[in-house]
Amino acid sequence: MLYTSEALEAVIEHLSRLPTIGRKTAQRIALWLLKQPREDAVALAGALVDMKDKISYCSVCQNITESDPCAICSSTRRDQSIVCVVEEPGDVLAIEKTNDFSGLYHVLGGVINPLEGIGPEELKVKELLARTGAGTLKEVILALNPSVEGEMTTLYLAKMLRPLGISVTRIASGVPIGSALEFVDEATIARALEGRIVV
Repeated sequence: MLYTSEALEAVIEHLSRLPTIGRKTAQRIALWLLKQPREDAVALAGALVDMKDKISYCSVCQNITESDPCAICSSTRRDQSIVCVVEEPGDVLAIEKTNDFSGLYHVLGGVINPLEGIGPEELKVKELLARTGAGTLKEVILALNPSVEGEMTTLYLAKMLRPLGISVTRIASGVPIGSALEFVDEATIARALEGRIVV
């Protein structure tokens, strides 16, 4: 259905490509944006361009950052002997909100999913294994989402890491099956981290 404005239609089309945003929601957002002052729309557009221009990936942990290495990897206050492995940058944000973890992170960039053609080679597994060679790591915490793909990836990583003489643990139950870490409350994530188990 073509709206009376091609400009409005273009905004709706772009917004509907966002995750969890359907066409109706995109239309509501576009109409709401239309009612806002022009300077707000310009500020939003500028912030999006800034984000794309300034943010890259940390060469150490693969998390999003504006500096390389990122603030977490370069912090002297973090425990350099523990690395928490997560799927996506949003998971780092979720764990950091708990204020209960003081180690480092490693972002895989997804999970093994043969149905979508994603194997270990498409993830940042090689970079994780390279980090173990420095000899400073004592523990790797596998904090992947409790899905079939997350479980498969957890088992694969445990198999790769165990022979290296590093303690491999996983976060405990408490994170509901089928949910994503970024949507779980801080207390649940904190309990899961505290009750992690050896894999």
